[in-house]
This record gives sequence, C-alpha cells and structure tokens, in this order.
Amino acid sequence: MKMKNFKNIKSEHIIKSIDSFYILKDIFSFLSEKQKLKLIIYNKYLQKKFDINIKDYKRISSIYREGKRNGKGKEYDKLTNKIIFEGEYLRGRRNGKGKEYYDDGDIQYEGDYLNGKRNGKGKEYNYFGKLEYEGEYLNGIRNGKGKEYYIIGKLKFEGEYLNGIIWNGKGYNAKDKIEFEIKEGNGKIKEYNSIGDLQYEGEYLNGKRNGKGKEYYDDGNIKFEGEYLNGERNGKGKEYYDDGKLKFEGEYLDGKKWNGKDIA
Repeated sequence: MKMKNFKNIKSEHIIKSIDSFYILKDIFSFLSEKQKLKLIIYNKYLQKKFDINIKDYKRISSIYREGKRNGKGKEYDKLTNKIIFEGEYLRGRRNGKGKEYYDDGDIQYEGDYLNGKRNGKGKEYNYFGKLEYEGEYLNGIRNGKGKEYYIIGKLKFEGEYLNGIIWNGKGYNAKDKIEFEIKEGNGKIKEYNSIGDLQYEGEYLNGKRNGKGKEYYDDGNIKFEGEYLNGERNGKGKEYYDDGKLKFEGEYLDGKKWNGKDIA
C-alpha cells in the first residue's frame, strides 16, 4: 500500500491493515488535522485509542470538516479592523441571529439571517441611530409585512413589501396624515425623502412609477412633470431649474433625454 493513497482509504480498512497502535500513530503523523478529524468522527476505535472526547470533537468537527465558521462569531473590516458583523454562522454563512454595523460602530441592522442573507424578521437603522425599517425579509430584501419611518421617528409607510418595493398598504406624510393607499403595487402615490419633503407624486403600476407624474426639489419647486414607464422617465416631459424656469421640453427614453429642446 502506497502512503500517497492513504487519505482515500476508509477508516475501517486502515484499522485492518495495521498491527499496532504505534504504527497507527506514525500513519496519523502524515495527515493534516482536517484529515484526522474526518477519520475520527465515525470511528469509535480511533476515539478510544487517541483518548478523544467525542462531545468536544462534535462541537468543533464541522469547523474542520468544512473549513468554515460555525456557531457564534464576529467579522471585522480588513482595513480599519472595526467590527462589521457579529452573530451566528453555519458552514461559513450568516445563519440565525446577527447584527451589522456602520463604519463608526453604530448598528445598521439586527435580526435573522439564512444562508448569508437577511431572512425573517429584522430592523434597519439609519446613520443617526434611528429606526428606519422593521419587518420581514426574504433573500436579503424587504418582503412581507413591514413599517418604514422618517428620520424624526414618524411612520412613513405601513403594509406589505414585494421584492423590496411597497406593494400593499398606506403611506403617511411627516404630520401623520395618510397621503395614499396602494394595492398590489398600483395606485396614485406620494414619495417623501427621509425628512418628509415631497419628492414625487403620480401613478404607480406594479410598484414602480408608471403613467403621469411630477418630481420636486427639496424646497417644493417642481423639478419634472411628464410620463413614466417601469420607474423611468419615458415619453413626453418637461424639466425645470430649481428656480422654476423651464430647462428642457421634449421626449425621454429609459430615463434620458431623447428628442426635444434644451432651454438656456
């Protein structure tokens, strides 16, 4: 039997091919820790000869067998050495409860993970430490029931999400007034930024801007009015400077100017 083929032979065949415990020790000296653990996990003879506590072994064996994290752990940024995640792992991926952090150490997310992605219930926080979203996730994005908040803590949206977009529910302005209701991604919508400034009002289809709508600057002046398709400017439209003067009039395609006239 050639030594180079040893690692491919099952443990029970190894035991039959040796005459003493000392030979067994010599053979084991050629193996890596990972290979040794693979042999030991299913062989009581080896466990006894090497005085191995199988309970302790089972606790760490999956780490060696997979070469990956299992159980509780932490991740750090390679450049800054600051913590970016702490929680539970399975076969090297985030699984179970965990927390993500911003560069300054403030919490960014806390909740459930599955196969390395946000999955289940969780909460997102903004850079100021305020709650931004709480609800359900699937494959890393918002899916299911949830609530979204303004930076001041007021409720912004409550309902259901589908693939990261609002789908069913009600939207509120920063003064707690209901501004719209969306059903299956359709309806007339008002979008606000994090501090409550109106950004868009118009029609939605399948969770995206579709049809006629208007965009606004933060100060309330109109920025654009026209047609949309699949969330982008498409069709006829007018674009304005922040002082209200006309900037462009014509047609758009996939969010870009297509035909028309720029006005100085």
